[in-house]
Amino acid sequence: MIKASSSAQFAEDVLLVKGKVLVDFWADWCGPCKAMNPIVDEVSEVLNTVKINADESSGLAAEYGLRSIPTFILFEDGKEVHRIVGARPKAVFLKELGLN
Repeated sequence: MIKASSSAQFAEDVLLVKGKVLVDFWADWCGPCKAMNPIVDEVSEVLNTVKINADESSGLAAEYGLRSIPTFILFEDGKEVHRIVGARPKAVFLKELGLN
């Protein structure tokens, strides 16, 4: 399941969660973000997934040093453990997340 979140909810939705959470930083105007949506939907069936609109949560995007989107950050027990910047083919994305 994908949960929409924001800067105000980030700690509750990501940092305080035990286990893994994939955070998808995206924007409405981002073509590669839209291209990744079906893959992210599939990943969300096996991994907690949170979507953050980088335009609406620009402070959070800056805090995590985002330079481009989509950016995917995998958190485990509230700590960043992996980062993927840019769109990827499905097989590569799943492999990078350790899901294949």
